[in-house]
Amino acid sequence: MITRVLIVDDSAYTRQMMKKMLEKDPVFEVVGIAVDGRDAMAKTLRLKPDIITLDFEMPEMDGFSFLRWLMKERPTPVIMVSSHNDSRTVFKALELGAVDFIAKPTSRASVELHNIEKDLLRKVGGIKLIRMDKLSRNLELLDKEDQFQPAGEATAVRDIRVVAVGSSTGGPAALQIVLTRLPADFAAAVVISQHMPKGFTGPLSERLDKLSQVRVKEAADLDELQPGTVYICPGGSHLGLKKRGDKTLIVLKDGKLSDKYIPSVDYMMKSVADTFGPDSLGVILTGMGNDGRSGMLEIKTKGGYTIAESEDTAVVFGMPAEAIKADAVDRILPISAIPGEVIRAVNYKDKREKS
Repeated sequence: MITRVLIVDDSAYTRQMMKKMLEKDPVFEVVGIAVDGRDAMAKTLRLKPDIITLDFEMPEMDGFSFLRWLMKERPTPVIMVSSHNDSRTVFKALELGAVDFIAKPTSRASVELHNIEKDLLRKVGGIKLIRMDKLSRNLELLDKEDQFQPAGEATAVRDIRVVAVGSSTGGPAALQIVLTRLPADFAAAVVISQHMPKGFTGPLSERLDKLSQVRVKEAADLDELQPGTVYICPGGSHLGLKKRGDKTLIVLKDGKLSDKYIPSVDYMMKSVADTFGPDSLGVILTGMGNDGRSGMLEIKTKGGYTIAESEDTAVVFGMPAEAIKADAVDRILPISAIPGEVIRAVNYKDKREKS
């Protein structure tokens, strides 16, 4: 089945480069090119594309204005095209309904262009898996400040010290829903691998830190894990852990061109399982592919607790579904119930001892 793509960008170079990349695969058809938001409106209504790639800065009507119109008039999956300099505005676009983003193509080294091409083809190719209705419902949760209730008792008593979270497409909104509902006295450390290019995880961390009661930071090599702190793996790297005396340190490893997923959720979760065993909690959220499947299984096998986002709320059910099929999941919950269950699992021992 052909995926029909509309490219919206005022840069002739970017339009040409993206069209050339997409047309290497016969399953993609570039049905139109628009130079600004007004042009995009007319071509969206006339051509009815399956997916739209959208630039931010354009004459006449910018990408944000077009995105607001699109989500109201003809909801369509949108992949934003952004340079690193625009990284802080990426998250505004995601909150308006964009499903993902790619780094803006440049005329620099061929290795960089290859990375962008791989990312573009993978994300456009997975567009059929995206559920716009679930994305819309999850975006509504971002504006709600109420604390969600725990999902109930877990299957066993644990002393969770580290929570490992993996996510991809749809992940920034899902992470915001979870992290903004954790209390300031949250008793465990949190490590996160979100599939995201280098240069974007720093602004994501800063944004989530401002919105959350827990501290959120982009992880740095040899950071010491602290309870109540969230460490987001930098784009382009993989996050692991190592013991040094009574301390647990983060160890970052550079990603390779041959790596399927960067950052790797599996790499992070396996390291957490090796380091903390039954005192670890794995959470797999929305995303394409199967990253996290073996990592979640490793946590569960070593006695840890595992939670997957349910099909009811996952914008893309690929990663959670793969973990569930591998029998790597203890609980399957909608995104609205995950924060409460994480809080309950981490604080369960303290509550039991006080009762």
